[in-house]
Amino acid sequence: MTLIRVLSPIGVGGGDTTSIPPLPGSLAGLTVGFLDNRKANFDLLADEIGALLSAEHGVKSVIRRRKANAATPAAPEIVAGLAKDCDVVFAGSAD
Repeated sequence: MTLIRVLSPIGVGGGDTTSIPPLPGSLAGLTVGFLDNRKANFDLLADEIGALLSAEHGVKSVIRRRKANAATPAAPEIVAGLAKDCDVVFAGSAD
């Protein structure tokens, strides 16, 4: 008799929680960040959105940081830098 090992796709939840601050009522005067996952055309999308946010919503500056690739999480130093330097961060994907 051959045994078959069945793996459960249900993950184990961690005990850590984090609170997410509310979104600001306005982007005027704020620094907006983009986390670029390196998928094709995200750089073009982020450039356009950043320009629109600056022109139409008064965003002070736009910062973009790139992950190593689309399949892995962002390095801790990238996340920490965005958290330190930005008021709002968008994580993006494009193709």
